[in-house]
Amino acid sequence: MAITMTEAAEAHIKSQLAKRGKGIGIRVGVKTAGCSGLAYVLEFVDSAEAEDVVFEQDGVKLIVDPKSLVYLDGTQLDFVKEGLNEGFTFTNPNVKNECGCGESFHV
Repeated sequence: MAITMTEAAEAHIKSQLAKRGKGIGIRVGVKTAGCSGLAYVLEFVDSAEAEDVVFEQDGVKLIVDPKSLVYLDGTQLDFVKEGLNEGFTFTNPNVKNECGCGESFHV
């Protein structure tokens, strides 16, 4: 089981952690939300829990709880800038359907 990230995502996470001045990485997870059932959650992490799975790529850590990992296995995290908009995108091979607004998904 694994989660990867693009160079753009790595650079953005490193930059945000440096601005924040603390933290070991970011937590990637899912929560029940939206019209399709699940939504992605990202948050800074100052310390990992014992049950967390940690993926490290070029010094950047993605921390995932075991329940979320089932839905996120094989996902690639990217950071995209399009015009005035920017944000993380997820390429998740487990997604079977997404809502029309793109905020939630179903596996």
